Amino acid sequence: MTDDEHQVAGLILAAGGGRRLGGRPKALLGHRGRPLVEHAVGALRAAGCTRVHVVLGAAADAVRKTARLDGCVLVDNPEWEQGMGSSLRAGLDSFSGTDARAVLVSLVDQPGIGAEAYARVLGAYESPQSLVAAAYDGVRGHPVLFGAAHWAGIAATATGDRGARAYLREHAARVSLIECGDIARPFDIDTAEDLYHLE
Repeated sequence: MTDDEHQVAGLILAAGGGRRLGGRPKALLGHRGRPLVEHAVGALRAAGCTRVHVVLGAAADAVRKTARLDGCVLVDNPEWEQGMGSSLRAGLDSFSGTDARAVLVSLVDQPGIGAEAYARVLGAYESPQSLVAAAYDGVRGHPVLFGAAHWAGIAATATGDRGARAYLREHAARVSLIECGDIARPFDIDTAEDLYHLE
């Protein structure tokens, strides 16, 4: 890993309240004996992100007490109920004044995406101008890597549950797609029917 890659920080969006899961905060859903948020932190660190910020919202106090998040920067998003866009804005803002040149964004409810996929996307980082996304059979998905040059533009367009979707669509020609379908499964834990993915 180059020194530049060490400037890529991890950002976990873990504020969701699990509305379609009966109000069970996604960060605290159990998987292999520990909360989902811990798995996301471990995967980003194993991929090479030494700095990891975690955006909390629903049941933030419970997440702080329950999950082992030592060494992470915990970012409170008081507007988490407005959707993922607000968490992405809060997360990007938390890197203001740091030496991070890019962020690798993880969604807490995608445990089928592990360190190998994160590392593959991280490996495509070139500069603060980088825009990189995992692809599954050629279709853009997560994780995504945003060079610092794009943060202001992403924050300006991140609304509701769309996150960076509008920005990525507008800049599609500049997005490097990195195929990860052979090493990751990009399912979301959104409804009770999805809980079978968890162990």
